[in-house]
Amino acid sequence: MPVPPEPCDDYAWFKSSYSGANTTECLEAVFVTPGVLIRDSKQPAGPRLALSPAAWAAFLGAAQETRTP
Repeated sequence: MPVPPEPCDDYAWFKSSYSGANTTECLEAVFVTPGVLIRDSKQPAGPRLALSPAAWAAFLGAAQETRTP
């Protein structure tokens, strides 16, 4: 999936509800057509990874499987 051109400041990026206020190791995501972009919250102007809806679902499934209770 191609990454939309810069800038992406107008996007409504969000973090996981499991991200605490004091944590510095977060991914941010935004839903775009035709999928999802993710980025490092510490480097909002840095590179973004573009995922298809199927890849995003697989990512979330894998993250949920490895989550510590």
